[in-house]
Amino acid sequence: MLFSPLTIRGPLVIELEKLEDDRGFFARSFCSDLFMERGLCTHYPQWSISFNHHRGTLRGLHFQAAPYEEIKLVRCTRGAIFDVVVDLRPGSPTRAKWVGIELTADNRASLYIPAGFAHGFQTLTNDAEVVYHISEPYRQEAARGVRWNDPDLAIVWPNATQRVISERDRALPTLHDL
Repeated sequence: MLFSPLTIRGPLVIELEKLEDDRGFFARSFCSDLFMERGLCTHYPQWSISFNHHRGTLRGLHFQAAPYEEIKLVRCTRGAIFDVVVDLRPGSPTRAKWVGIELTADNRASLYIPAGFAHGFQTLTNDAEVVYHISEPYRQEAARGVRWNDPDLAIVWPNATQRVISERDRALPTLHDL
């Protein structure tokens, strides 16, 4: 497994180290020893799947408030997504900064998202499926979010002829109003 930092301290891209032969390949997608060596979460009591029918579906930007902050390990298992994390950590030099990466079924990369980040994605293909391993069970009373098009964040989402966004996500506050 290859762990690569992003431009914001905390989140990591995790790529597979493939052992290939005539049959195909074998690779570890998770190893608690390697995660522990890096001080990363190894306990994920909630596993979730997001299936998205249409290209241009946008989910997020979501997080859970303290004391139920989530650490997420996210992977696209079908299709492709543009995955975004926003730093919400108080006192962080990159607070309100974002980074986005493409996760695809073909690249098989995962994104490790520490606590203190909002997370969202936009599908780049029809029938995209995303798997989440989450460190905290979902708690409706702790569910929060930041609007996907907050002008202060200025996230550059991929062009979409049509975006599919839930009413809940459309009504999320800006970071300033949070």
